[in-house]
Amino acid sequence: MTQSLAKKFTLADLRTARQSGQKVPMLTCYDFSMARLMQEAGVPALLVGDSAANVILGHSTTLPISLDFLIELTAAVRRGAPNCLVMADMPFGSYQASTAQGTANVMRMVQLSGCDCVKIEVAAAHARLVARLADGGVAVMAHLGLRPQSIGLLGGYQARGRTADEAQKIVRLAQRMQRAGAAAILLEAVPPQVSAAVVEAVELPVIGCGAGPACHAQVIVTHDAIGWTAGGRVPKFVPQLGDMATPLRECFAQYVRLVSQGVYPAAEHCYEMPEKEKAALTRSRQAAKD
Repeated sequence: MTQSLAKKFTLADLRTARQSGQKVPMLTCYDFSMARLMQEAGVPALLVGDSAANVILGHSTTLPISLDFLIELTAAVRRGAPNCLVMADMPFGSYQASTAQGTANVMRMVQLSGCDCVKIEVAAAHARLVARLADGGVAVMAHLGLRPQSIGLLGGYQARGRTADEAQKIVRLAQRMQRAGAAAILLEAVPPQVSAAVVEAVELPVIGCGAGPACHAQVIVTHDAIGWTAGGRVPKFVPQLGDMATPLRECFAQYVRLVSQGVYPAAEHCYEMPEKEKAALTRSRQAAKD
């Protein structure tokens, strides 16, 4: 039996979870209807990820998605799940040019979407942007480890932190983001030893995306977990929660059969015209023929 969220889940609750050891589930979400279902299922936190570029728009990378489009998706999720902690991804090109550009675009995202937090794929140079946003009252989740928006530099989606040197760089970057004022850390595709080291090195909630059990919360791309990833490889860290593609495909095929065979629409699907109006229409059509 599912239990809908009775009250708003906030960053304060996420920080409390770090202290208590309670693990927080998060899912990606991109529309009003799914957000409503997730809130009803008791999912406390939703990420409107730039992964929408892949699973919604069909791109091979996250790079083409626009800020305006992500604002619209985030606002829809916010309306569908008012009690969830809603985190918005800042897309490629929306914050890399300068601190001023990033600040303006993040403020725009927060104002227009109503999100609770923004996620930024950070390098060391983004500490200034994180500090500026924190000073302005914006909660920033600093995304470390595998950074999909850097695929052009990385050359592919490989796990990060597999060497001691690279692991230490991730830990130091997490500490730098904490000093800059980040509200949380997200680690993607790193070994569990790396996430454990980050959890030990910072006081912030750490969200894992393929980062092992030490993290205080876990987030996955929903489409990967329910069989909706079309023609793509599902990451090894994603649990298979079910096959939603097969029943949907069967529903669509049933509709094709109903229409093709002339079964739909039937009488029960049609609107009725009062008998007096039907008679008047018949007379009008007959007069037109004459």
